[in-house]
Amino acid sequence: MFDPYKRRINYLRISVTDRCNLRCRYCMPEEGIPLIHHEEILTYEEILRLVRLFVSEGISKVRLTGGEPLVRKGIVEFVANLSKIEGIKDLSLTTNGILLKDFAKALKEAGLKRVNISLDTLQKERFYQITRRNGFEQVWKGIEEALNVQLSPIKINMVAIRGMNDDEIESFAQLTFRLPLTIRYIEYMPSGNGEEWKEGRILTIKEIKARLERKAPLIPVPSDPLDGPAQRYHFEGALGEIGLIGPVSDHFCGNCNRLRLTPDGKIRTCLFSDEEIDVRQYLRNGAGDEELRERLLEALKSKPEKHQINTYPFKKCQRNMSAIGG
Repeated sequence: MFDPYKRRINYLRISVTDRCNLRCRYCMPEEGIPLIHHEEILTYEEILRLVRLFVSEGISKVRLTGGEPLVRKGIVEFVANLSKIEGIKDLSLTTNGILLKDFAKALKEAGLKRVNISLDTLQKERFYQITRRNGFEQVWKGIEEALNVQLSPIKINMVAIRGMNDDEIESFAQLTFRLPLTIRYIEYMPSGNGEEWKEGRILTIKEIKARLERKAPLIPVPSDPLDGPAQRYHFEGALGEIGLIGPVSDHFCGNCNRLRLTPDGKIRTCLFSDEEIDVRQYLRNGAGDEELRERLLEALKSKPEKHQINTYPFKKCQRNMSAIGG
């Protein structure tokens, strides 16, 4: 299916919960945020019905997000049911890694293809400073278990923030020489209800690339049709890859191929817009597939040409990132 700007939409990101077991500073305050009431959260059966509809319209790539998706009960069985839907070519999950060691094998057996792990530091003490929780060792055990069961390619998402973890850019890159990991550097975005976003704290992908290339040349990697917005590279002799994602300095809106489904049943067409189309009330009021399809197409028509981060004044979206899924 195509949006009004002739972009092919084939990627659905599903936030299965707004709950999270970390409190990352750039995402939410230490005391947390108001949570969606349980009765407002879509059941797995409701999500599966919507996914089948999305797939019938051309979605072929599905990613599960949160919050932290592994804190929702029944996630493994849900993955197993998702993996049986004909037409899904790529089924993945984004996690903070805290619970991954316990779930990796079961998720792989259920049909999950790969995982992305959010990790912003390789230092135990700094991990606590950023997330306000302990768990650095647990995350690494989760990465090791994901490697063991071959939930690959395994991608490590690092949000690079000036003055917080920008001194670790090169350390993360070094991991690709030891392990078959893809290290993805992501620009600091205005998201969440955590500490105030400041443009001066952005480390652009241009800066990151320049720093990496002082160590060794970056060799471009050909893109795949199901790839996301990352610019892909590798170092000669490395086991893994480097990815650069610049939503602020080098927005990829012209190639955006995604829709998002929130935990409470709203379709969002842009990560940085509050525009939402509700499908939960239709699901629960007995709507047929054709009526739901009309809601999907209505959402598609509202997809903007590009985000407004670089416009003035930029208004940050009201829904917290933990209830959107990034």
